[in-house]
Amino acid sequence: MLQSRALVLALILLLGTTLPEVHSKSIFEKDRRDWLVIPDAIAAYIYETVNKVSPKVGQFLVDTAQTPVVVATRNFLIRETTKLSILAEQLMEKIKSLWYTKVLGY
Repeated sequence: MLQSRALVLALILLLGTTLPEVHSKSIFEKDRRDWLVIPDAIAAYIYETVNKVSPKVGQFLVDTAQTPVVVATRNFLIRETTKLSILAEQLMEKIKSLWYTKVLGY
């Protein structure tokens, strides 16, 4: 039983979910910097499936997802991936600028 709880906790940490947020975010938003939207969607589907089979386990998943450790980890990941996303966008702009000025001569 302890191993299955540890497995569930690890799954939640990997997928990082706060269930109400999942349905309010579009995976295909153009300016989206949150890289956890797809794992959130997967976690929501897992939760919905588990909740249909066993509401007690579904409630356990919700309670676990809202623990301070999981929330803090998820927030840390969101902050760091957002920083990486911004840096990648800046790098792409610099590459475009170099391409237009040095290669194409504009």
